[in-house]
Amino acid sequence: MAEITAGMVKELREKTDAPMMECKKALTEADGDLGKAEEILRVRLGNKASKAAGRVAAEGVVATVIDLDGKLGAIVEVNCETDFVAKNEDFLAFARALAELVANRNPVDLAALSAFPLNEGTVEQTRAALVGRIGENLSIRRFARIEAKGRLASYVHGGAKIGVLVDLVDGAPALAKDLAMHIAASKPVALSKEQVPTELIARERAIAAQKAAESGKPAGIVEKMVEGSVQKFLREVTLLGQPFVKDDKHTVEQVLKTAGAQVAAFVLYVVGEGIERKQSDFAAEVAATAGAASRHEKDKQPS
Repeated sequence: MAEITAGMVKELREKTDAPMMECKKALTEADGDLGKAEEILRVRLGNKASKAAGRVAAEGVVATVIDLDGKLGAIVEVNCETDFVAKNEDFLAFARALAELVANRNPVDLAALSAFPLNEGTVEQTRAALVGRIGENLSIRRFARIEAKGRLASYVHGGAKIGVLVDLVDGAPALAKDLAMHIAASKPVALSKEQVPTELIARERAIAAQKAAESGKPAGIVEKMVEGSVQKFLREVTLLGQPFVKDDKHTVEQVLKTAGAQVAAFVLYVVGEGIERKQSDFAAEVAATAGAASRHEKDKQPS
């Protein structure tokens, strides 16, 4: 049986918003497997257990850029170790420069972007020099570039922790901006049901099936319960299926239809999403530092 530490309980609680004792029980049942424990809580507690699944687990910023015609745009996520550095003007300027490079040079991947000229060297050399000046590790995590079918709008929220690019066809600029803000707030994972990753649907179906099976209802009813849960999930995670934030009596799809517009594409970045934050024991670090200092002083004394 794996040891269930306070750190494991804390991490699961942060990911799920579930009560502490429920987290400990789930971890015990899952023999310390965090992913399995999260699924157990989803079955027991419903959607509440996934509310915090996308919380930021690393620091940094999202930078966006759109050309004057609204036809070409880019978005990039750059990570650092602390929120203090995420507000550093040199760090912010580096992120903005990367967004411009992505838009103008269209790199095929992160390696290509890192090799592009920037300032008096390359992107990688500029990054390394910035690391030396700031004293923290910095990394370019991901980027996207959109050549619009319609017109692009962007929105950056929460101190550049959330960034959105959206391509709206045949719609007013104000609607495009509202949609970008909606995406930042509601965080859809796909535009439509057809674009939701199959592994997400399969996971949700498995959880729904387990919950429905525990209801004790007949097989026919269980099947309908499962399908109902999956369809509800798809509405919640797709842009077109979500209630519009400025008019929750209508879905985004209905709002678009009324406006005679359509969303061709969107990109949503949340800083640190999916990155594992290093867990540290502050008291242990202090004790270790003090011990090292004591040993250093002894070493300096003449024998």
